[in-house]
Amino acid sequence: MACCGETAAVPEAYLEGPAVREARELVAELCRHFYAPGWVTGTGGSITVKVNDPDVPLADRLIVMSPSGVQKERMVAEDMYVFSADGKVLSAPEAKPWPNKPPKCTDCAPLFMKAYQTRGAGAVIHSHGIETCIASMLEPGAKEFRMTHMEMLKAIKGHGYRDELIASYPKATAVLVRNHGIFVWGDSWISTNTQAERLLNIISMRFISHHYGPAFQAESYHYLLDAAIKLYQLGIDWTTPEHGPINRAKRLRRILNTGTSNECHAAEQLKCVVLDIEGTTTPISFVTDVMFPYARDNVRKHLLSTFYSQETKEDIKLLRIQIEDDLRNGTFGAVPVPPDEAGKEEVINSLVSNVESMIKADRKISSLKQLQLSVQGHIWRTGFERKEIQGVVFEDVPEALKSWHSSNIKVYIYSSGSREAQRLMFGNTMYGDLRPFLCGYFDTTIGNKRETRSYFEIAQSLGVDNPSQVLFITDVFQEAIAAKNAGFEVVISTRPGNAPVPEDHGFLTIQSFNEVRGI
Repeated sequence: MACCGETAAVPEAYLEGPAVREARELVAELCRHFYAPGWVTGTGGSITVKVNDPDVPLADRLIVMSPSGVQKERMVAEDMYVFSADGKVLSAPEAKPWPNKPPKCTDCAPLFMKAYQTRGAGAVIHSHGIETCIASMLEPGAKEFRMTHMEMLKAIKGHGYRDELIASYPKATAVLVRNHGIFVWGDSWISTNTQAERLLNIISMRFISHHYGPAFQAESYHYLLDAAIKLYQLGIDWTTPEHGPINRAKRLRRILNTGTSNECHAAEQLKCVVLDIEGTTTPISFVTDVMFPYARDNVRKHLLSTFYSQETKEDIKLLRIQIEDDLRNGTFGAVPVPPDEAGKEEVINSLVSNVESMIKADRKISSLKQLQLSVQGHIWRTGFERKEIQGVVFEDVPEALKSWHSSNIKVYIYSSGSREAQRLMFGNTMYGDLRPFLCGYFDTTIGNKRETRSYFEIAQSLGVDNPSQVLFITDVFQEAIAAKNAGFEVVISTRPGNAPVPEDHGFLTIQSFNEVRGI
């Protein structure tokens, strides 16, 4: 790895000789030229080449690298660092008078050395061009940049017009770093010499023949990334041969096809479905008109019948702590809980008053929400066991769950209700126990449903290769946005009674799971 604190000895005559001098001047020239198209604006970006010395094997040649913190359009040959092939500094630039900053080795030096040592590169270009940053944001959560059927693809080594350009493939000659730019490398002049004429026509400047490979490819990558951005702005899909309009519904139809069509990439095939509950599997009215009122109306009955159980004792202990905190903060509806010596009735009366107030307020404090869900869950469990309440799902849900299950697509639930409440509801529906068709449950202990990080965490838990292998169905627009930003495929449920979603929201909408199963 390159380390600016280490030095090694090399004959001074060689360091001052024509081969090293030529490489220094080339890097300075490239920096000035690359400033014009915006690849290295400010002090961003960097360029490095191997010294052209045919008498030395490529792997052993010296390396010239532009410094950090210096305006690239003002660079001269004397500003360059010279490294040995194993990353030791042979020559560092001298400090210039104020207001120039002291010379500094680029933080990207270890990445450049990786390209030299593992890919046999002869030169590496790191561009901060705006298109390289924006293109990395087009598909949030994606692990690769994908493009096909663009003529400029033939300019990328190892790729053809019909190929898909995927940066993670072994034959790739570039790495796109999200929000940071692109690293492009090329090998010796022998393998790239035939492209010289075309290169000069494209970027209209002079090059020493053995170094133009990565510059040519950098130009091509910038062209392709800029094209992807423009196509995205026009609503055109740059990832498919037909370059038709971007259509998320069409993409969903493709990934939900679990067959082995050659047109389906394995990484895109659906592996998991994550379902919201309210407004998606279950009418919103069931939760608001049945579940919540049952918990509120049965606090007293639950406490009376389970007062001496260990579980309820733990609930009461936690409630006391929360209520004492509410009283200190002057929370509306909080009333003191008498000591146990006051008697069961007195303690329960005060607890009922506090719990009913908490449920009514539905406060969003994380610790309180979990306590509230825990108490509600215990009340609901009693209700389900006594057959006083029964889980309600839309009539299309059971068959959809069975269909996904038989297709080896794993189905999970993600709801603001506790995992225990989720299991109770799906285990006690009017269609019987649906839990055999579910693989797991997520609640807000993994994160807020309107935050992208929550969906990243879910994807990690599911163990998929790519978040796009997960389909999330919800009725809440903000949740859909968060999941999309994590790379999930998303469908919005527009069941009767659901809140309206914004116009032109850009998501596929369904009124029944039958529409998803038929995609």
